[in-house]
Amino acid sequence: MDKASATTSTSDASTATAETIDKSNSRVKKMFGEIAPKYDSMNHLLSGGTDHYWRWYTIRKARPQGEAPILDVCTGTGDLAIAYWKAAKKKVHVVGSDFTEEMLDLAREKTAKFEGEPIEFVQADTQELPFEDDRFQIVSVAFGLRNVADTMRGLREMTRVCHPGGRVVILEFSLPGNAVLRSLYGWYFRNVLPKIGQLLAPNSQSAYKYLPETVGEFPYGEKLAEKLREAGLEKVTHTPLTFGVATLYIGHKPAEVITA
Repeated sequence: MDKASATTSTSDASTATAETIDKSNSRVKKMFGEIAPKYDSMNHLLSGGTDHYWRWYTIRKARPQGEAPILDVCTGTGDLAIAYWKAAKKKVHVVGSDFTEEMLDLAREKTAKFEGEPIEFVQADTQELPFEDDRFQIVSVAFGLRNVADTMRGLREMTRVCHPGGRVVILEFSLPGNAVLRSLYGWYFRNVLPKIGQLLAPNSQSAYKYLPETVGEFPYGEKLAEKLREAGLEKVTHTPLTFGVATLYIGHKPAEVITA
């Protein structure tokens, strides 16, 4: 059952750090370019088909308001950006950024016939976003933060472009808190998922090994929440979803202090 309130989850199952995996820009860009046509299917497999619900829950908790723009980084094929756009009744300017052009091409295909305020897709590195300070009411990322080479640099950039009082929202895979479920999930990742990945994209075996590895080694729960605080966010919450298979993090950028 999803927990409706933020809770603290344990992350002692991960003894290695994400830095042990090669997440260089060149490798990640090449890898995701190769699997772009199968990327949506891969997320469905990783989530057990619940990613649609997770995105709905993310939008609900992010609470887009008014007409200020929204940014979704590491947008991939644009699913979360599209969800924000629909939730805002097609009246808010939504920007999706990703540094893999093949992903953005698919996102643009999805939205080519949309009517209303257009969704803008921009090629950009989350570690060096090409946007001015304090621009977006919400800056989000779904299933992509663990692929950013320098997590803190990415978080600080997301915080920089979020306007004071706005929210940084992160939906990311994590590991179940229950030891039995965590063991089963790990077995599925190590033994089943790579084989399915080979069927989906026989020439991209390294990608389907990389994706489960990053989930297993990336910090989650309170450890990732602390990184949000280090990036300058406050009132940080983290809510495990679906037995902890994913976690939703929300941090608020401090409002500007007005002095006399």
